[in-house]
Amino acid sequence: MSVSTSGLELKTRQRWLADFVELLSSMRFAISLLTLIAIASVIGTVLKQNEPMPNYVNQFGPFWFEVFNKLGLYSVYSAWWFLLIMGFLVVSTSLCIIRNAPKMLKDMRSWRENVREQSLRNFHHKAEWASPQPRVALVQQLAARVAAAGYKIKLADKGDATLIAAKRGAANKWGYIFAHSAIVIICIGGLLDSDLPIRFQQWFGGKTPFNGNGIIAQIPAQHRLSLSNPTFRGNTLIPEGSSSSTAILPQQNGVLIQDLPFTIELKQFIIEHYSTGMPKLFASEVVVHDHETGKTFPATIKVNEPLIYKGVAVYQSSFEDGGSKLRLVGYPMKGADEKSFPIAGEVGGSTPLDKQGGDYTVEWADFRAFNVENMAQNGQDARAVNLNKPFNERVSSGLEKHLGSAAKAANSKDLKNVGPSVQYKLRDKTGQAREYHNYMQPVQVDGSYVFLTGMRESPAEPFRYLRIPADDNDSVEEWMRLRAAVADPALRAQAAQRYARLAVPQTRSEASQLRDQLQQSALKSLSIFAGDERQAGYLAVSNFLEKIPPAEQEKAAEVFMKILNGSLWELWQVAREKDGLKPFVPDEKHARFLQLSTNALSDAFFYHAPVYLQLREFDQVKASVLQVTRSPGKKIVYLGCLLLVIGVFSMFYVRERRLWIWLKSEPDGQSRAVMAMSTQRKTLDFEKEFETLKVQLVQSA
Repeated sequence: MSVSTSGLELKTRQRWLADFVELLSSMRFAISLLTLIAIASVIGTVLKQNEPMPNYVNQFGPFWFEVFNKLGLYSVYSAWWFLLIMGFLVVSTSLCIIRNAPKMLKDMRSWRENVREQSLRNFHHKAEWASPQPRVALVQQLAARVAAAGYKIKLADKGDATLIAAKRGAANKWGYIFAHSAIVIICIGGLLDSDLPIRFQQWFGGKTPFNGNGIIAQIPAQHRLSLSNPTFRGNTLIPEGSSSSTAILPQQNGVLIQDLPFTIELKQFIIEHYSTGMPKLFASEVVVHDHETGKTFPATIKVNEPLIYKGVAVYQSSFEDGGSKLRLVGYPMKGADEKSFPIAGEVGGSTPLDKQGGDYTVEWADFRAFNVENMAQNGQDARAVNLNKPFNERVSSGLEKHLGSAAKAANSKDLKNVGPSVQYKLRDKTGQAREYHNYMQPVQVDGSYVFLTGMRESPAEPFRYLRIPADDNDSVEEWMRLRAAVADPALRAQAAQRYARLAVPQTRSEASQLRDQLQQSALKSLSIFAGDERQAGYLAVSNFLEKIPPAEQEKAAEVFMKILNGSLWELWQVAREKDGLKPFVPDEKHARFLQLSTNALSDAFFYHAPVYLQLREFDQVKASVLQVTRSPGKKIVYLGCLLLVIGVFSMFYVRERRLWIWLKSEPDGQSRAVMAMSTQRKTLDFEKEFETLKVQLVQSA
């Protein structure tokens, strides 16, 4: 009883194992795995991989950041589930090849000569005819005709009959074998070039990412990968005149340091531009120093022209600043002070702002000598006042795009080099920082020249640009003077008095009382526009007008804006006189400047910076960013791709055809032939070939 029970259990396990192998090697299982890999690849393409974790937190928020992190979406191609799918796909496809390839090879060698005359008559594509020639002569003649049509033939003696078995396009089976083998080879090559070997070193070799600051040469061994590491993909940044013998491999929680078998010394970084300012050539003039042999040789690394040495490929990836020396002028952006001050810095370093800007530190992030922007005109500045709309709509639509794009146009392009720019962070004493991007030269936007200064709260956001209008001397001096005057209560009172005196002539009897009322209205409009820490500019004006009954808002808005514009003009002239300058004569040019200045003053409330830093001079130091890779699976993947192309071509364009001709002698000395033909895919070409071949064989008989 126990023997039979154990035998039944053994058969059950064997049947279960056979069913599992059947499922694992089935086509539907492989297609399902390929679908999952395709979905994962889409995610890995859309979502930037191996970015610093704070970037993902800023992009998705804390909740979805944790969800995506648990799913491994930030490093899809090294996630355990992706590697598991790849492993199953390799096993599934390999089993499929093991099961079917021997049968296919056997079928390719087979002539299928075990057929009978009656079975040939049951074929869909068949023909039968009689010939006066004897069977022996007819066999030779038909065999020659079939061979001339490109078929391989074999003659089989069937006693009282002769069978001509022919086949063509048997290489179609190789297409199946090559295509499935290519999938296995490509997956293996991809796994070799993935960071799976690095993961193994982290799991079993004690390697851990480095998360901190320090000199690369002093980073401990547990954070470094040896020269024997089979595969890696990292970057190295080399300033002009410096060298590097390591590559940085970004990880989710830090970086790994990959030692290289040679040192790369950057002599010069070359960048050439088109007439529009777009770059057309990146190249690094380097000298390579071999650590083992001491060999030294020069090389030029260009985009799509890498340096390959000792199995390591060095590509030109991009370029950055290598520590340019910057000299700037700072302007206060808060309070009534307009006195500028010099400030200097070096990209990669920091400069304190103890006296001029409060308890802040400037962290110099980047400098670019060339900036190609889309300067196409895109209509009126969205923040400007449009007198054809109600005031509340004008203000709300403007505030939706405060600190607008530097130079974006949705439907047209006008690419131009707008000159140098500097990028920096202002960090306060609590550690909070905002990032700024300032252009050195004025840029023409919507028909006027403005200085662009961008701000963003985090690296995940785009820059939003404040547009400071350029004055007659192509500087920001006049706007800074007006900004400081708006923040000065004494100057506001003086400007309101001056506006009222000029608006109401002395000859009128009620002039004194009307002038006092107008002076109070002008002072109030300036004070509302100047605002406080909570609100200022057009936002404060809009909130003030909302308190007026809706039926009177439009009229009140027109009066308010007329008084505000006139008062701001007088405030500007008062500020110039205070500095010993002549007042401007009212004209269209300066009226346009005042309008742009008013918009910028309103937007400056959202700028959130104690100072504005304008770049004046620089000594550029360029740095080249090189991608350093060792990819042993690359050639394996190339082989797989070649096999895949051959396999797909064979499966789709090579058609296997089988042909049989049964020849039998009749009692009257004639011969009778029965022909049949088959193929895996019945196409119009096959139908045509059958009819042509049938006619040729019948005529030859």
